[in-house]
Amino acid sequence: MSFEPGARECEVLKFVREFATTEILPRAAEIDRKGKLPMDIVRRMGEHALFGIPVAVEYGGLGDNLMCYILMVEELSKASASIGFLSSAALISIFPIYSAGSEEQKERYLDALCHGKKLGAFALTEPRAGSDPLSMETTAEREGDEYILSGRKAFITNAPVADIYVVFAYTDKSKKRRGISAFIVEKGTEGLSFTRTVEMMGMRGCVVGGLEFHDCRIPSTSMLGNEGDGFKIAMATLDRDRIAMGSIGVGIAQACLELSSRYATERKQFGQPIANFQAVQFMLADMATQTEAARLLTYKAAYHADRGDRITTKMASMAKLYASEAAFLAANNAVEIHGGLGCTRGSAVERFFRDARILSIAVGTSEIQRMVIAREVLREEHTLL
Repeated sequence: MSFEPGARECEVLKFVREFATTEILPRAAEIDRKGKLPMDIVRRMGEHALFGIPVAVEYGGLGDNLMCYILMVEELSKASASIGFLSSAALISIFPIYSAGSEEQKERYLDALCHGKKLGAFALTEPRAGSDPLSMETTAEREGDEYILSGRKAFITNAPVADIYVVFAYTDKSKKRRGISAFIVEKGTEGLSFTRTVEMMGMRGCVVGGLEFHDCRIPSTSMLGNEGDGFKIAMATLDRDRIAMGSIGVGIAQACLELSSRYATERKQFGQPIANFQAVQFMLADMATQTEAARLLTYKAAYHADRGDRITTKMASMAKLYASEAAFLAANNAVEIHGGLGCTRGSAVERFFRDARILSIAVGTSEIQRMVIAREVLREEHTLL
């Protein structure tokens, strides 16, 4: 089994690396400082259909695999984790429609999403339902040919700026997970409003906020799949998003390693480069090892996702868990190696430190990932017995 990029993946990687180096890296500090979504970068990415890498050509995508997308997210995250996170947000608004939408829904929404003409958002989390989606309170009641949405969503990436929302709600709470359904809701729908934008400590180039639904009427044709398919759609989407989170972690860790290696050879103390000191060498060694391990786990998870393997859920959580924690350790070591400069607001490693802290919480905390991994391990063991 090889995880080396193939010819097409290398082609995508080369293009994205150049794009990230020339158009994102010079503005990374500015994106973080302003704390606003850089719409011009969104448009430039959309011109090349980068958001649609794993989507079939007939729907406006490039017809490639998830591995290509993950390689893109990693490269973007090396330049700016915010842009990597933005790409992940695009993936989880596109995937539910692509995987579960009707032909009419795919034709109506995917091309615009793939080309960045419209932004999407994945609305699952609520004020009182984060790690436990079954505790959600949002409901969708059938009334003739319509559903009436009522409830709130919180910590939704792109919340106030998106055009298309994939919203999860109970259509029958007595059925628990089998009573959750998924809907497409367009901005401007009567009854949909927005709560205040949340100012995050990291990933500041992304916009995060909340949604409110007050007797929000949507046509029954807005449902993705059938009634009760929502939980299954959400979990399959989160598997892909966790792999994307892994690639963001790899990108951050790789950037911290490169910045720290360069600084350690340039910075002199006691008459010699600090790279000569064993303490610094050990930190660099740990960063390099953990980064490569995180990369391999993430690539393996993408490989299984592309094949549609049952093991995808476990591998996705492993990749997200390890890569997010490896990114934080790498960023922490990078700050240590940079010393006073590393604690300075505006330095690259300080920015990556704040970005990395978000990863172990977003899309399921590290504790939730451990629960998922353990559940899957025990399920496999039971199957073998």
